[in-house]
Amino acid sequence: MTNIDFSAHLNPEQLEAVQTIDGPVLVIAGAGSGKTRTLVYRVAYLMEQGVDPRNILLLTFTRKAAQEMLNRASELVGPESMLVNGGTFHSFCYLQLRQFGGVLGYPSNFTVLDRRDIEDILTHLARELNLKKEGSTFPKKSALATICSKKVNCMRDTRWVLTRGYPHLVHLAPVLDTLFDAYTEYKRRHALMDYDDLLVNWKRILDTEPDIREMVSRRYGFIMVDEYQDTNLVQAELVRLMASTHNNVMAVGDDAQSIYSFRGANFKNILEFPNMFPGTKVIKLERNYRTHQPNLDCTNAIIANAQEKFTKRLVAVRRGGDPPILYEAMDENDQAEFVVARIRELFMLGVEPSEIAILFRAGFHSFQLEGLLNRYNIEYVKRGGLKLLEGAHIKDLISFVKLLVNPLDIIALKRVFTLIPGLGERGVEKIYELMMHAQDPFEAILGLKSRARWASPLKELVSRLKTIWSKDEGLDSLITELIHLYEPFLQSKFPDDYPRRLQELKEVSVIAGNFKDVGEFLAEMALDPPDEEEAYGKRDCVCLSTVHSAKGLEWKVVFIISLVEGRFPSPMALERDEELEEERRLFYVASTRAKDTLYFVYPRWINVSGGGVIPGKASRFIEEIPPGLFRRWKSGRRQDPAHHGTSTVSNKGGPFSVGTRVRHTIFGPGTIVRVLGGEKIAVDFDGAGEKVINTGIARLSIL
Repeated sequence: MTNIDFSAHLNPEQLEAVQTIDGPVLVIAGAGSGKTRTLVYRVAYLMEQGVDPRNILLLTFTRKAAQEMLNRASELVGPESMLVNGGTFHSFCYLQLRQFGGVLGYPSNFTVLDRRDIEDILTHLARELNLKKEGSTFPKKSALATICSKKVNCMRDTRWVLTRGYPHLVHLAPVLDTLFDAYTEYKRRHALMDYDDLLVNWKRILDTEPDIREMVSRRYGFIMVDEYQDTNLVQAELVRLMASTHNNVMAVGDDAQSIYSFRGANFKNILEFPNMFPGTKVIKLERNYRTHQPNLDCTNAIIANAQEKFTKRLVAVRRGGDPPILYEAMDENDQAEFVVARIRELFMLGVEPSEIAILFRAGFHSFQLEGLLNRYNIEYVKRGGLKLLEGAHIKDLISFVKLLVNPLDIIALKRVFTLIPGLGERGVEKIYELMMHAQDPFEAILGLKSRARWASPLKELVSRLKTIWSKDEGLDSLITELIHLYEPFLQSKFPDDYPRRLQELKEVSVIAGNFKDVGEFLAEMALDPPDEEEAYGKRDCVCLSTVHSAKGLEWKVVFIISLVEGRFPSPMALERDEELEEERRLFYVASTRAKDTLYFVYPRWINVSGGGVIPGKASRFIEEIPPGLFRRWKSGRRQDPAHHGTSTVSNKGGPFSVGTRVRHTIFGPGTIVRVLGGEKIAVDFDGAGEKVINTGIARLSIL
């Protein structure tokens, strides 16, 4: 192992965090301050001090983050760093429950449910218990899953969750309690756990089994937690319990970037860490390596208005830079035209598409922009959409794998067996009853006496599954064989795009090669499935993203659009102070993604359902920024879209007429060749040819 000159690679604050290894440490890591670097070098420092890497526990919120940190640590201290126990809270708890879950009556081969499985089970139970008699007021399945999860993560009762997020459903609290109790019993009976059970059940064991708690705490003598501001109450308690014999905990995070309360994250956790761990040393990382000072002056001003915070001021290491740009668009069409025009200019200046992002509060805020990007053949990817594993064909394949691990997984069983023509859910439920009482569930099917037309194909399917499982090959080989088994069903079920889906299945087999065993693969696919970029590689295109999906990422140029009251902040946030505070932190997160250029854009008029427009008021978060910290984009103004009449350009005056030379923000210069009436004119552009332009939408200037 090489000796590392830590002081040469770290600034003084990072070095202090790395070398403080005994007792609790809270590192407040501002945006772009080298948080990951600090964690990586601390792993290396612990190992150089003689700590066995197997005694180090690194908890993160994505599998990708843990892998990146340990890969970087291995470059410093060698492959031995890969022995560090690194992963997400949920994957760590899953592995512990495979070992100790028997204490709660769970077998080691329990199955982890994904979100859609949870929704399906809750819907099934609500129907079985006849709870939907409440009619149209009964929550949809996605809301049921959210309410159930938030109840667990926030350690509150159903009424508390409904009061804060679904006040119109408070009267259903007793009904939903009945449903959630039935759901808990269903999972226990079928050896199933959901996302939240992994945390709660591991906490239950640590709470009630002192011998296990002490053994685990001594095994992991040094605990590090990344993104601590995103932890919920259960996760904070888990950290405390697992550190019970030593309190050697380093929590790294930024209270200003706590934006996931809708998932159960508790903003107070990071503020109260010093109370949970008395004697905590607080270290602030305030040197920013991402952007320049004019951008940081603006973002510092944004978060300065937060009511509760660890006070800090980010200072740029980089020199130079220009202040952010504020553009007041006439309407949402003008907003889209402005952004597209700037993107085209950036392309001409040599900026790569993948270095540009447009961020927004909600997915629908980008609809008009998407239309314009398509019109000008600007390729983009939209983050915050479907994960790779949410495709029906991939869910089918994963269900095949689940059946091999746990033949009594009723959700997987129904999904696989109903692929056979003529075999419906009711038939599968009868088969399941037979399997439950058999010593070997699959053998029970092979011995089934039935003349039904599905009996023979079912037996053949089960026989092939047993053969595949008995081979005991590598995980990628197992997935490949299951794809061959599934392929005839795939071709029958998806005749229109069967080849594309088959290729995506093959990508899953490649992903599977990164896991040690089937159980770990299934747990990670349910808890932290790869997104499109992770599965297929990064594409060189512009990124459109909700702010929540952009956290942790960075681009050279960032546009934040639709910055009007009721959109950012969202209308729900205007009713409760704590939600408004989170919206401010969300705006801060968006504003700290830019490395070079940052644009704030808001329309003076916004579209409403039914086709009308209403005045838009600039977001209070924009109004809170001192005017001297940004530049206003200067341009000519069109008239308000609520008015009608002859189109004019205010900075030149006079109506458009044939022969007038004009400039369009995208098409460039051209000559008006026809006035078509209303607000439409035909313009022969020098480079783009003749186009019909609506002067009430397009921004033209007279040359």
